[in-house]
Amino acid sequence: MPSWRSFLDRFRPAGTPGAAARRGVPADRVAETEAELAPVLGLLDDAETEAARIRAAAADDAARIRRQAAEEAAATADRARMRSAEVRADVAARVRRTADTEVAAATAAAHVRADELRTRVAERMPRYVDRVVAEVGELIETLAREQRPPGARPA
Repeated sequence: MPSWRSFLDRFRPAGTPGAAARRGVPADRVAETEAELAPVLGLLDDAETEAARIRAAAADDAARIRRQAAEEAAATADRARMRSAEVRADVAARVRRTADTEVAAATAAAHVRADELRTRVAERMPRYVDRVVAEVGELIETLAREQRPPGARPA
């Protein structure tokens, strides 16, 4: 590592026209910088190689992980497709049972209602029959009176 003095010497002007100054050749700054940095940058070559190796290993790992994830996703999708048929069958059976229960309940309610109507009809029918018979009898008598000549006796 250069000392501070040599570092500061970089900034000292060399050989400007005019008054006498220290004799010397102008400094080759590029060569000095190159000479100073070459060993340091040479040490980075190994680090660059190592970084390239790490990037390649990471790319391989990423490709492997993507491949595994795609395989797992395909397996999961296959299991889901197979399971969906079972689930559909279970749901259909459940819906069918619910519908059968509702139909049975509706049928039972209809039978109860029909029995109630039959009972009511059986209770009311004799009165209605008597009423219809009485009205028909009155109608027959009315018609018979209208067709009888005046002064004739009822038969």
